[in-house]
Amino acid sequence: MEEKVLYKIQVSGYVQGVGFRYCSVREAKRLGITGYVKNMSDGTVYIEAEGGKEQLEAFVKWCNEGPGYVESVKVSSWAPVGYKDFRINY
Repeated sequence: MEEKVLYKIQVSGYVQGVGFRYCSVREAKRLGITGYVKNMSDGTVYIEAEGGKEQLEAFVKWCNEGPGYVESVKVSSWAPVGYKDFRINY
Protein backbone atom coordinates (compact mmCIF):
# COMPACT_ATOMS: atom_id res chain seq x y z
CA MET A 1 0.00 0.00 0.00
CA GLU A 2 1.23 3.46 -0.90
CA GLU A 3 2.52 5.57 1.97
CA LYS A 4 0.18 8.39 2.97
CA VAL A 5 1.09 12.07 2.78
CA LEU A 6 -0.75 15.16 4.01
CA TYR A 7 -1.17 18.08 1.62
CA LYS A 8 -2.10 21.48 3.00
CA ILE A 9 -3.78 23.33 0.15
CA GLN A 10 -4.73 27.00 -0.14
CA VAL A 11 -7.10 27.81 -3.02
CA SER A 12 -7.61 31.46 -3.93
CA GLY A 13 -9.89 33.20 -6.39
CA TYR A 14 -13.68 33.27 -6.51
CA VAL A 15 -14.07 30.02 -4.58
CA GLN A 16 -16.54 30.85 -1.81
CA GLY A 17 -20.29 30.74 -2.37
CA VAL A 18 -19.95 28.55 -5.47
CA GLY A 19 -20.15 25.07 -3.90
CA PHE A 20 -16.38 24.54 -3.83
CA ARG A 21 -16.38 22.90 -0.37
CA TYR A 22 -19.27 20.55 -1.17
CA CYS A 23 -17.75 19.53 -4.49
CA SER A 24 -14.35 19.00 -2.87
CA VAL A 25 -15.92 16.60 -0.35
CA ARG A 26 -17.45 14.61 -3.20
CA GLU A 27 -14.16 14.55 -5.13
CA ALA A 28 -12.09 13.62 -2.06
CA LYS A 29 -14.42 10.73 -1.26
CA ARG A 30 -14.30 9.58 -4.89
CA LEU A 31 -10.49 9.53 -4.72
CA GLY A 32 -10.33 7.93 -1.26
CA ILE A 33 -8.81 11.01 0.41
CA THR A 34 -9.37 11.98 4.05
CA GLY A 35 -9.11 15.38 5.74
CA TYR A 36 -11.20 18.54 5.68
CA VAL A 37 -12.04 21.71 3.76
CA LYS A 38 -12.80 25.12 5.25
CA ASN A 39 -13.67 28.65 4.06
CA MET A 40 -11.21 31.20 5.41
CA SER A 41 -11.98 34.80 6.39
CA ASP A 42 -9.66 36.11 3.66
CA GLY A 43 -11.86 34.57 0.92
CA THR A 44 -9.67 31.54 0.26
CA VAL A 45 -10.49 27.87 0.80
CA TYR A 46 -8.12 25.84 2.99
CA ILE A 47 -7.87 22.07 2.63
CA GLU A 48 -5.98 19.40 4.51
CA ALA A 49 -6.00 16.30 2.32
CA GLU A 50 -4.42 13.00 3.26
CA GLY A 51 -3.83 10.04 0.96
CA GLY A 52 -1.42 8.49 -1.49
CA LYS A 53 0.67 10.81 -3.64
CA GLU A 54 -1.13 9.79 -6.84
CA GLN A 55 -4.56 10.41 -5.27
CA LEU A 56 -3.43 13.77 -3.92
CA GLU A 57 -1.98 14.89 -7.25
CA ALA A 58 -5.33 14.08 -8.89
CA PHE A 59 -7.09 16.07 -6.15
CA VAL A 60 -4.79 19.09 -6.63
CA LYS A 61 -5.51 18.94 -10.37
CA TRP A 62 -9.23 18.97 -9.56
CA CYS A 63 -8.71 21.96 -7.19
CA ASN A 64 -7.21 23.92 -10.09
CA GLU A 65 -10.35 23.29 -12.16
CA GLY A 66 -12.96 23.24 -9.36
CA PRO A 67 -16.15 25.29 -9.22
CA GLY A 68 -15.87 29.06 -9.31
CA TYR A 69 -12.82 30.88 -10.63
CA VAL A 70 -9.54 29.50 -9.27
CA GLU A 71 -6.63 31.96 -9.41
CA SER A 72 -4.03 29.88 -7.60
CA VAL A 73 -3.52 26.67 -5.66
CA LYS A 74 -0.64 26.52 -3.18
CA VAL A 75 0.38 23.11 -1.85
CA SER A 76 2.76 22.06 0.91
CA SER A 77 3.53 18.50 1.96
CA TRP A 78 3.44 17.36 5.60
CA ALA A 79 3.52 14.16 7.64
CA PRO A 80 0.08 12.47 7.80
CA VAL A 81 -2.03 12.91 10.94
CA GLY A 82 -4.49 10.04 10.44
CA TYR A 83 -7.77 11.61 9.33
CA LYS A 84 -10.61 9.08 9.18
CA ASP A 85 -12.97 10.83 6.73
CA PHE A 86 -13.27 13.99 4.64
CA ARG A 87 -15.61 16.71 5.86
CA ILE A 88 -16.37 20.43 5.88
CA ASN A 89 -15.11 22.34 8.90
CA TYR A 90 -16.95 25.54 9.84
